[in-house]
Parts: sequence; C-alpha cells; structure tokens
Amino acid sequence: MKLVTYRHGDRELAGALTADMAAVLPLPYSDMNDLIGSASFTELLSAAQAAESRGACVPLSEVSLCAPIPRPRQDVICLGINYKAHADESTRYDASAFGGERPVPIYFSKRVSEAVAPEGFIDSHPGLVQRLDYEAELAVIIGRAARNVKAAEDHIFGYTVLNDVSARLLQTTHKQWYFGKGLDGFTPMGPCIVTADEISFPPALAISSRVNGELRQNSTTDLLITGIAEIIEELSSGMTLLPGTIIATGTPAGVGMGFDPPKFLSPGDVVECTIEGIGTLRNTVR
Repeated sequence: MKLVTYRHGDRELAGALTADMAAVLPLPYSDMNDLIGSASFTELLSAAQAAESRGACVPLSEVSLCAPIPRPRQDVICLGINYKAHADESTRYDASAFGGERPVPIYFSKRVSEAVAPEGFIDSHPGLVQRLDYEAELAVIIGRAARNVKAAEDHIFGYTVLNDVSARLLQTTHKQWYFGKGLDGFTPMGPCIVTADEISFPPALAISSRVNGELRQNSTTDLLITGIAEIIEELSSGMTLLPGTIIATGTPAGVGMGFDPPKFLSPGDVVECTIEGIGTLRNTVR
C-alpha cells in the first residue's frame, strides 16, 4: 500500500493511493503519525477498501501532496558514509573531513521542523550556505516501539525517499554535521510511504538521482555498508525508537561533491531522487 499526506482544500489528511495511482482514498486517522502508531496493515487495507466502496476517492489532480510525515515527532536519524563508493568520493573531496578508518557506523541527526513536500522547494539560504548538495536516500520508518530489537524487520512500518540536502562548507567547517544538514528546507521527503509488506527484506531497490535531467547517482540499496537490520538492532540496544521514527540509511556515490570539479546546486536547479517501487521525489532549489 502507498500512503500519503495530502492537502485538500484547507485540510491536511492521511490517505492511500488507489491502485492506478490516479486518486487518494481518505483514511480515518488524524495524521500520518497517528496512523503509523495505531493501525495494522490489515486495518489500513480495510479502511482503504471501505473508502473506495463508498466512492470517497479524490482525484490526485485535486489535491497537493505533502511530505508523507510533514512534521516528524523526533529528528531524523541518519547514516553517514554508508556506501563504499560514496566513502571513496567523499575522501577524495576532503580527506581531513571524510577520510580515515570507519570501523563502526556514523550516526547523526537531521533537524526537521517541517519536511519539504514532493514538488516543494529546497531553500538555498543565500548568504549562509555555499556548496549546496543533494543525497538520494532510502528512509526506513519504524512502525512500533523498538528497544533491544533482535527481529528488526518486524518493527518496520514502511519506506520512503528522502533527499539529505547538505551544506558542505558548513558541514566540514563545524566538524560535525548537525548544522550543515539540518537547516530549514533541507529534508524533502516522499512522494509516499510504501508499507513494508510490499517490499522484500532487506530491500534491494534501484536508487538514483538526477539534476536538471542529468543522471548523477545510480546504485542499489543492497550495497549499504551497515544494513537496515544492523542499524535498528544497534540503535535500539540503547534507545527506544518510537513509532514514526525515520532512519535515512545513507547515499550512494554521485553527489555533487564527488565530481571533479564538484557539481553543487544553484537556485533553479531541479533535483529528482528516485527509488524503485516507491517513486520520484522532485524538488526545485530556490
């Protein structure tokens, strides 16, 4: 099932896309966080079928999609340098910031006051940000509270596409990544959440990005250095992952800083991040 948050008139609602992707079926939950925390896949399917049977579907052309979780309950948990080819390109760009041995995963958090919608805008923060970059990532969404988890798959609600927009100069200057990754407008997400029952575990999905139509990243999600099960098991060994927690699993090679010379973003650029079976997240820099 593909789930969305959408705006219809002056209301923000949670819904499911119809099989033909042409309409949205409203679901009886106050928002996506409420839905994730309270509904089973069986209940969601029943609610969607009930909405369709009573003719409640709304054409997609009459709504605007928001990020699937517009206002996450907590910061997004992110993995840094989690594809080998991206590790190599990062070291070539700045060995002092990204080089060296990494015997354990790199975790950091991404501040999100409001996630950017599909077709929304990436804020270039003129005067503050230089070397604006993109990162297509598979994001995992936790479905039920996870603590000391040994069966990670059972705690996954679904998956979405996330663009971990990055201000490279801020990121490297501050020697930590919170500020350079967590500015307003730096977390595009969507276009939907695909529930975990629709995707084989662990996911082996094509992942790519394009800037102004030019293919930049082109890889698969089974090349993660630290896999999804390991991530959830390690994090939950010392912290509770609440329903709705978003984990961005890292980006493959082909980001702007990986080119020689680098290909950073400018206002007007259009970034498309695509993951097989989920969809394309399309955003414009302004």
